[in-house]
Amino acid sequence: MIVSPLRLAGAAAILALWIGAAALAAAVVAPAAFAVLPTRALAGALVGRVLPVIFVSGAVAGVLVALLAWNAGEPFARVRASLGAATAIACLVAQFVITPRIERLRADMGPSIEALAPTDPRRAEFGKLHGISVAFMGVGMLAAGAALVLTMLAARDRA
Repeated sequence: MIVSPLRLAGAAAILALWIGAAALAAAVVAPAAFAVLPTRALAGALVGRVLPVIFVSGAVAGVLVALLAWNAGEPFARVRASLGAATAIACLVAQFVITPRIERLRADMGPSIEALAPTDPRRAEFGKLHGISVAFMGVGMLAAGAALVLTMLAARDRA
């Protein structure tokens, strides 16, 4: 069995790495792509290649954190496990429920969303799905952040 300090260190490292990657994608990669690439379609294609990696790795990170925290015996271990599970679920829903709907809509719209009239219902649906995807990523990041804080507090209490 893994001893508690290793569980805590492993969970903290997993959470910190994933939060950092997700924050980099959301705060740097996506805005930079839309700022420097010649079309929004190209920027969307680039971000669309990055997000699956973030979502799948978030799901894996969440499951690992949940497993490391479950029955760990430290204060708030079950809460940390639940937060890890919430991270995983948010990422899985974003990747395997919302993203396929966005991809089907993009295929129906053609290469450029901007070519559609602002009143086109597909454009509105795309905006709604994009917002939902961002919200699920945000929920995953918040859950992971809360799990990281609780993990660090548990590590401090053990020291």
